[in-house]
Amino acid sequence: MTLWMRIGGRVALAVALAWGAAAHAAGTTAPAPQPAPKPQGAQLRAQTDWQAVLDEARGQTVRFNAWGGDPDINEFIERVAAETEGCCDVVVELVKLADTAEAVARIKAEAAAGRKTEGGSVDLIWINGENFAALRTADLLWGPMLDRLPNARFIDLGANPALARDGSLPVDGYEVPWGLSQFGLVYDRAVTPEPPRSPAALADWIEAHPGRFTYPAPPDFIGSAFLKQMLIMLLPKEKRPALARPADPAKAPGLTAPLWAWLDRIRPAMWREGRAFPPNGPALERMQADGAVDLGFTFHPGQAASAIASGLMPASTRVIGWSGGSIANAHFIAIPANADAKAGAMVFANMLISPEVQAAKLDPLIWGDMTVLSAGRLSAEDRAVFRDIDLGPAWPSEEELGPAIPEPHPSWTDWLEAEWARRYLAG
Repeated sequence: MTLWMRIGGRVALAVALAWGAAAHAAGTTAPAPQPAPKPQGAQLRAQTDWQAVLDEARGQTVRFNAWGGDPDINEFIERVAAETEGCCDVVVELVKLADTAEAVARIKAEAAAGRKTEGGSVDLIWINGENFAALRTADLLWGPMLDRLPNARFIDLGANPALARDGSLPVDGYEVPWGLSQFGLVYDRAVTPEPPRSPAALADWIEAHPGRFTYPAPPDFIGSAFLKQMLIMLLPKEKRPALARPADPAKAPGLTAPLWAWLDRIRPAMWREGRAFPPNGPALERMQADGAVDLGFTFHPGQAASAIASGLMPASTRVIGWSGGSIANAHFIAIPANADAKAGAMVFANMLISPEVQAAKLDPLIWGDMTVLSAGRLSAEDRAVFRDIDLGPAWPSEEELGPAIPEPHPSWTDWLEAEWARRYLAG
């Protein structure tokens, strides 16, 4: 038994693996357990070619560029890196980013300087949304490579649309899904028994509790997600399809007017009257833990359980979804076209989607991030590992989390962030 098997207690398999089977997204139950399927087609090719990949990867150093704002996630990645070095002689260096766009800009600059197929500074990148779109549309990602990873056989791309499409673009094997997320509200039910789950209810709550609310400043990932979530809920349903298309600068001001009006309304009652903002999600979590504010946000439904387990938050902390549905997506890893350690990057990516590592990642004592693996594709032994994970009482039920709704087109993120900065950072 390795260090990844630090899990105990009991939880229903339908909850533990629901996202891999799209149970949360579609409101269905997880599939009945089935024996792990025999590899065939592309999966068989992946396994027969894999020894050559392992041989090439031996001795390589993989520079993994990843958002580094959460110490627990950093520790998780470094532990997987140590496992990878021990088993495969592949060294993984974690390059911690404040914003993934930093690495994207570097990759694009290197390609512009002529380093399009080698000589890059990034071998693997944690990515999704607009950053994936920026690299994929510029043909700066290497692939397709997903079906070359032996552990990809445990992922059912047809079970959850978020696994096969990143934003508006098909993944087409250029990314490896390694986690699933849904945007939720973090609250202490001892302090806020009835959390506000709609823009109207939230605005009323903020005005009734002056100084007790804030959100991270975009372009922080959580801050930008907050803007998109509010915009979706504020728009009439007949106008929401426009968000699935690229942002039109001529039409965007009118379409987003309800969001700016809503933000203008709440600003005077916000923490520091909305003239200062926490820089990122972990900073907001610390503010909530310290009692400076009463509400927080997360893309990880297991965040409350993890915060309770670490002693950061009280046992009454919970996560809940938004009325009508919450933004959901997958997060991925990808290999730049100019990476020097492509084989080593594949080995590390394969480790990250192994049943052992995915089970550890789901454990709230380690991270509490939802798995991309499908229960029906796992062996009976691996299903038992997931079944024994104790998610704890703070993990939201399907009903509490609510339905998943898609992200707007990636171009909306850039437009909203720029307009938000113009309105609220210009003084």
